[in-house]
Amino acid sequence: MSGYDAAKTEKIGVWWDMNDCPIPEGYDARRVRPSIERAFKERGYSGPVSITAYADQTQTPSHVLRGLSSSGVAVAHTRSGSTCSVMHRDMVEWRGQNPPPGTIMIISDQVNGDFSWDLARLQQRTRYGLFLAYSKKQCNDYLLVYFANCRWEKLLEEGGAPPVVVAGELSSAAMFYCKSCNFDCQSLKKFRNHLSSYKHGMEDAITPPVTKFLFATKSWARNYPASPEHATSKIHVLWDMNDCPIPEGYDARQVRPSIEMAFEEIGYSGPVSITAYADQTQTPVHHLLALSSTGVDFAHTLPWVHYSRMITDFEIWTRVNPAPASVMIISDELGLLKRHSWSLLQSGSGKAYLQVFVLSSSSTT
Repeated sequence: MSGYDAAKTEKIGVWWDMNDCPIPEGYDARRVRPSIERAFKERGYSGPVSITAYADQTQTPSHVLRGLSSSGVAVAHTRSGSTCSVMHRDMVEWRGQNPPPGTIMIISDQVNGDFSWDLARLQQRTRYGLFLAYSKKQCNDYLLVYFANCRWEKLLEEGGAPPVVVAGELSSAAMFYCKSCNFDCQSLKKFRNHLSSYKHGMEDAITPPVTKFLFATKSWARNYPASPEHATSKIHVLWDMNDCPIPEGYDARQVRPSIEMAFEEIGYSGPVSITAYADQTQTPVHHLLALSSTGVDFAHTLPWVHYSRMITDFEIWTRVNPAPASVMIISDELGLLKRHSWSLLQSGSGKAYLQVFVLSSSSTT
């Protein structure tokens, strides 16, 4: 059974941006949870679902908050401009508390950019099933591998009737959170009182909203510390010499040892193969001789086929060398590689997966 199949009976975490994907006018808020659960069940998922709704909840009507809470949807108050970063932080925390297999769903129009980059790197190391939903702006980041990306309104339309709840009763799983003050409770009245309190107002006035992402993978830089299954597996390096040339005066014989040392420092000891791509008629002979003497292979490519050749070689190598394996791509033009090849990250099952390093000329140590 693959890791993704195993996830179908495990926990499902949902983070919902109510600003981007609001409840339609006249829609019963109690139907949101059944709609999301039905969407998962139709795809074969039966694990327990936790949902947290994020927004400036001072602007959300009480009957909507009550409807969400009564169906077990947690409600989080976030300040304007900070919703996406707070969702990302909570998602990362959930991942730390719930190791895979598991499933994640992000409901937002703001998954592109910083959010998707950090999430893509997290997904590569700790693989969860990923679902997305949007209202107006669909995520089109080719780095991100997900199972579905559906329209929010369509997802709600497919939902069933709201659950039957005794009047005044709130689900034991439903909580109200104020992310500004680290306050939580299970009473809507207490939650409303808190949001209108002097203490909360002062906290909002004094503390600036958290708008910057706290990247979970920032400390990785260009390093992906070796996991046991990748520590001794094969490593292939595709090097774009046009974008990332040998610096003037640098001894080309040091390229291979430098790459190997970088891998060894983070725990990789597997055999390394390197292919350098460029119009080699423009490469100085002393560079060709020096690189060749250290076991670097060459691919002569003309400008109009340069990236397509790298893509083709990438795909061929990954077919011949199944997971676990690692690939390093040294290039500034990663768009084509993402578009054509990133789906290969899904190869393998369980812990056996292809790992791809991304390095550009602007990367720092």
